[in-house]
Amino acid sequence: MSSESDRPSERRGGLFADDLSNFIDGFHGDVILPSDHRYDEARTIWNGMIDKSPAIIARCAGTADVVDAITFAHNHDLRVAVRGGGHNVSGSAICDDGFVIDLSEMNAVFVDADEKRARAQGGATIGDVDRETQLFGLATALGVVSATGIAGLTLNGGVGHLRRKYGLSMDNLAAAEVVTADGTVRTASPTEHPDLFWAIRGGGGNFGVVTSFEYELHDVGPEVNALFVLHPGDEATTALRAFRDYTESASRDGSVLAFSLLVPEMEEFPEEAWGEPAVAFLGCYDGSRTDAEDEFRALRETTTPIADLSGPMRYTELQSMLDEDYPDGLRYYWKATYVQDLSDDIVELVERYGYDSPSSLSTVDIWHLGGAISDVAPDETAFWHRNSEFMVTFEANWEDPAMDDENVAWVRDGITELRGMAGTTGAYGNFPGFGEDPSQTMFGGNYDRLAEIKAKYDPDNLFRLNQNVAPAE
Repeated sequence: MSSESDRPSERRGGLFADDLSNFIDGFHGDVILPSDHRYDEARTIWNGMIDKSPAIIARCAGTADVVDAITFAHNHDLRVAVRGGGHNVSGSAICDDGFVIDLSEMNAVFVDADEKRARAQGGATIGDVDRETQLFGLATALGVVSATGIAGLTLNGGVGHLRRKYGLSMDNLAAAEVVTADGTVRTASPTEHPDLFWAIRGGGGNFGVVTSFEYELHDVGPEVNALFVLHPGDEATTALRAFRDYTESASRDGSVLAFSLLVPEMEEFPEEAWGEPAVAFLGCYDGSRTDAEDEFRALRETTTPIADLSGPMRYTELQSMLDEDYPDGLRYYWKATYVQDLSDDIVELVERYGYDSPSSLSTVDIWHLGGAISDVAPDETAFWHRNSEFMVTFEANWEDPAMDDENVAWVRDGITELRGMAGTTGAYGNFPGFGEDPSQTMFGGNYDRLAEIKAKYDPDNLFRLNQNVAPAE
């Protein structure tokens, strides 16, 4: 709890100050104000580019705190940001001169192994969920960096190592507890508020604060078959064409990501290759070791690789393999678009931009989609872009603030060129840049229905610091 001396001045008027004092007194979590010595730490999020100063940070202890926080923010017409894991690259977890509803302390995970269900609070991370579910040899389809919050990941889709077999993270959502803008706690499921359940699966944070997620679980682990191989840059075209050929007949048990990069200075890779261009394949096969070896053989042998770290691996190890590449405080700017076919022109673009990036930490990624993702019709959930075979992502990752403009321009130029090619469409909510694309780019033909549901559950657009859907009039 904040002390009396931490409470704000009456710059907003005596009524505001009195109401804030009453709010703090009744709050069971922790209210952090700008005068608090913890304030700078509390307002810091994963992306080092983001430097915002909210008026109030409310670290919630439970759903009742979330209700009180929404009610206070709504009554005082405050800008609202919602923080789960704080990993959205756009910085939507924080805002200037507004109210941050911080769920990071609400990170408990409960597993019902018999029913193959897990309930995770809205502040939980992928690592939190995997740690509990793997006790029972179970998992759900989440992302690929364990520090990522499940909330933003799931609400915007969620692509991970199990995507072709079990779909997007949101496809594994069985129900959710949502606090809507009027402070009402609602269950969203196929039978309760089904319109809200439809909207939160792909509609982002437009419709309320999700305080818990109930996921379907699958028999996965404790070991899976990992693919991680680096091919030399002078064989990039050969490698990427082999990847294209592989995807034409790939098993649903396998999900593979290809990316162009500069070889990092890590002991796992030969020193003579450090800083040199390469193409990497990273994937997971959820099946027998023999089948995995057959599945991935062509991807491993298409050239003489720089390094091949493929083989059986604990699922939790695979899920955290990329963590050290995305540390807190690095500067990030990511954008993506969907691609139907990997034409030679797109292969050339991926290779060219990957090697010409201003930062040696950046990559251009090709996610193989399809499989279970495409089993769901585009209008069955709010996630519209179901039928594209690939997603291409430009990830600018760098350290020096003086390089901000150059790295942002690299991403934007690459995405603009890619979107000018045939068979490309849309945007992805978890790689949104700074949210500068129109929301229709992400929601496609589902936008009008989303706007109608927004008008029902958030008519004043309280939750607008996102890829925003304006309420229908």
